[in-house]
Amino acid sequence: MEFKKSTAEKERACRTLCAFANLQGGQLLFGVTPAGKVLGQHVTDRTLEELAQEFQGFEPPLFPEIQRLPVADGREVLALRVERPTLLPVSFRGVPYERVLNTTRVMPRANYQRLLLESLHATDRWETQPAPGWTVDKLDAKEIAVTIEESIRRGRSDDPGSRNPTDILRGLGLLMDDSRLSRAAVALFCKGDKPIPDFPQLTLRLARFKGTTRNEFLDNRQYHGNAFELMRRAERFLIDWLPVAGRIVPGRMEREDMPLLPVEAVREALANAFVHRDYASGSGSVGVALYDDRLEIISPGELHFGLTPEKLLKPHESKPWNPLIASTFYRRGHIEAWGRGTLKIAELLQQAGLEPFTVASEMETVTVTFKLPGKHEEVSGGVSGGVSGGISGGIGNLLAHIESHPGQKAAQIAATLGVPLRTAERWLRQLKTNGKIEFRGAPKTGGYYPTR
Repeated sequence: MEFKKSTAEKERACRTLCAFANLQGGQLLFGVTPAGKVLGQHVTDRTLEELAQEFQGFEPPLFPEIQRLPVADGREVLALRVERPTLLPVSFRGVPYERVLNTTRVMPRANYQRLLLESLHATDRWETQPAPGWTVDKLDAKEIAVTIEESIRRGRSDDPGSRNPTDILRGLGLLMDDSRLSRAAVALFCKGDKPIPDFPQLTLRLARFKGTTRNEFLDNRQYHGNAFELMRRAERFLIDWLPVAGRIVPGRMEREDMPLLPVEAVREALANAFVHRDYASGSGSVGVALYDDRLEIISPGELHFGLTPEKLLKPHESKPWNPLIASTFYRRGHIEAWGRGTLKIAELLQQAGLEPFTVASEMETVTVTFKLPGKHEEVSGGVSGGVSGGISGGIGNLLAHIESHPGQKAAQIAATLGVPLRTAERWLRQLKTNGKIEFRGAPKTGGYYPTR
């Protein structure tokens, strides 16, 4: 709310109304001092005509609601209210304004462009544009089939009676003009490296850094492909590198290994990154960065429609930036309910007794950060605390086995320890990265040895 002493300040008042409209709406009172003292003013037909003339400076047109409130001695307070219009941004006399705390200022170009994109979002956005030169044979038919089968199984789609990829895409709303492939269809179902060079933004970057900074890589990978394949790549990377927490099962004297972060929480964050990202920039990509103390999932773009990191942690209305992609992820079962994703992550972390996650929106990226628990004696895996100085459990047993049986291959070690080959290979890679073991000899005939 803003106070103006009289309609003599009508030009400045219109700038404020413009700023209110570009936010969430607001109210302005004529006849009240900035300190809040009610004075009122004499209101005539001429007063209202002058206000109406001033309102002609709004573009697109804005029509504030006016209410006349009698006070004393024939004076009145004029209460003006504006709602957030459908068409944004609003300017006054060719200049857009915005509200920052209790101040009205000229809107920066970046904010103007963001509001303009949001205004056009319903009818004109990246995912709804056709993909020239793309045909159904360039898409992954298996991925399309899995999507419709999962959707039917979960009760999120009726059986279309056909497994023809074109029919399925049409039912998912991914064909433009009933025949042309949309960009959303390409982002969801393209084959392998097919998006290059047309859509270089269909990229995933994965990195495991040594320590807590980006100074040194332990692992660095980059993939191109459809959103579902990239999400699987990210999950496999985290299986390889995320630490494993171990505990002794009461009454059984057996060790139980569990991921250090709740799998569902991490998966929800990954799905959100692919669903809500900005696909318009050709240089954008989803990123996963793992450090000794935290996991970051980075999505290109900004928070839109008035959302802030703080609002994401409270019940909020869902307005996905890519509704077609979000709908397909929902049908596939990768997201449960729009507007619940961040709340679900918070609940899962709380249930696991872990610290809350954080969301940051800056430099045209949104970053979700999970803090990893501190070093524990019973932690084994990708974090340095688990493989240097405090080795225990499965990875400790593996190191002890190599020390007593040097020269064996991964398959032999896995069979002896009774663990999956994939698990053994992950532990071997982590021990090797941390200098505990080395591979000697040719790939076919060599084996693993403890370092001297």
